[in-house]
Amino acid sequence: MRTANPALNEKIFRDYANRSQQGGSMTIQGAVNKTAILLFCLMLTATWTWSLFFNSWNPATVTPWVFGGAIGGFIVAMITVFKKEWAPVTAPVYALLEGLFIGGISAIFEAKYPGIVIQAVGLTFGTLGGLLLAYKSGMIKATENFKMGVVAATGGIALVYVISIIMGMFGMNMPFIHESGTFGILFSLFVVVIAALNLVLDFDFIEQGAQRGAPAFMEWYAAFGLMVTLVWLYVEILRLLSKLNSRR
Repeated sequence: MRTANPALNEKIFRDYANRSQQGGSMTIQGAVNKTAILLFCLMLTATWTWSLFFNSWNPATVTPWVFGGAIGGFIVAMITVFKKEWAPVTAPVYALLEGLFIGGISAIFEAKYPGIVIQAVGLTFGTLGGLLLAYKSGMIKATENFKMGVVAATGGIALVYVISIIMGMFGMNMPFIHESGTFGILFSLFVVVIAALNLVLDFDFIEQGAQRGAPAFMEWYAAFGLMVTLVWLYVEILRLLSKLNSRR
């Protein structure tokens, strides 16, 4: 079993599945409940930075929180990946930090393109619900070839973004992908599709983990992994919509 999400992969559950745990075993419902808690944590801080921006209408007031949330979230995410037992604590911290980031950039995009945030939120949760339904009904199956394709595409996207960041450090921009031209929009659409397909792999991972009897704390870890994908999907949808709006 493969998943493109670095927080969720087969080795994790294989390492923990056979351990005796007094706290019980992971369940799908437990992972769902933990995901809901993390979404609440994210919305809590996102609402705060959103309000902070619209009370001042000055991007400078939220910029430190946006960068702090993004960098802090990345650090906590790495800690969670390497210290999975800490997930009951680090996963909510990650969600709170990502909320600072999400709320700030959402407010900035909303100020420039009114109505874009509600569209992005609706598309994100619509995609989540649609793919969950398709997965549960068997319309989409996480076959080995499917997983390999998504993993390869996700790795390619990550490589492009890393190169883009490095080029940006030297004052250069990677052409097309950040622009609102046809190629830029097609690139963003491709990234959105791949991010969405990662949800299918995450669903399969969580289901397999519950079946294998992973320890109960892995519910928090699984919810964290799903949150990583949802945050990525939302940001990419927001970017795609901004490109489309800039062409009007």
